Amino acid sequence: MLILTCPGQLRRLEEALRSSLPATLPVLGTVMTVARGNPASHEVLVDSWPHFRVVFTRLRPEEHKDPRDFYTNQLTVYYREEGAWRELLGGTEGPDWSRAFQIQGMQEGLHEAVRAVAAAKGLRLDTYRYQALLSPRPPRPRVAVPPGLRLAPVSPSHVPLLNATWGFGGNSLSRGFLLGLVRGLPSACLLGPRGRPVSWSLVDPLGCLSHGYTVPAWRGQGLSGVTLGALGRELHARGFPIYCGVLPHNTPSQRAVRAVGFLPQPGTFYTLVVTPYSVPRV
Repeated sequence: MLILTCPGQLRRLEEALRSSLPATLPVLGTVMTVARGNPASHEVLVDSWPHFRVVFTRLRPEEHKDPRDFYTNQLTVYYREEGAWRELLGGTEGPDWSRAFQIQGMQEGLHEAVRAVAAAKGLRLDTYRYQALLSPRPPRPRVAVPPGLRLAPVSPSHVPLLNATWGFGGNSLSRGFLLGLVRGLPSACLLGPRGRPVSWSLVDPLGCLSHGYTVPAWRGQGLSGVTLGALGRELHARGFPIYCGVLPHNTPSQRAVRAVGFLPQPGTFYTLVVTPYSVPRV
């Protein structure tokens, strides 16, 4: 595998990935994040250049701090030939199966290939299937910022609240991951009169709008559209696709993002979490 670091190569790869949207969304977003400062310390690999069969992004190996940390240890993949992906999975240059990780992608065959290797190695696999939604233009909020609220970036001091309300959070590793997002990537929240967030959205290292939440007392007022609109305008200005992933059964979130201009995309947006049984889950 070749690690692409040249800005010209990354731009050329970005153009190639754009031609295969929406299947390339998580990989394209990661490549663009790497090319624009790389705040999450990821790297981009291809099996050959410039004609590639598989693109693989991962956390730099030297950044692995905790073998349990599947939050930070994010991988994405896009392949033109499924055989090339299966070959990578079984080789020494693919995922480090001794550490917990999550891998995201939008192609049929991804889940089956990872499941087969995880089963052969006796590893735990948790599968999450999301609906990908893409906004062709910056989201258009249905409401203005209500009186008494103020639009602002999420502060590191808000991370304990974010961690406590995140369904996959509530531990020290998730808190560290969220802190890294807040410090290194765009975010938006609506602050109440006492300076406490009442609604927020973040951008993750895949360039994906994520971790959106509105506290129960403020729901039903269209506030999520305000934060999504602010972040969408920033992503659009930087050339990023504006996309998110929502669980299909999460009807309120599905309704909220569609109301501001997001359109459902074909296929499944997979998040696959692999954990060695010898590594305690958080």
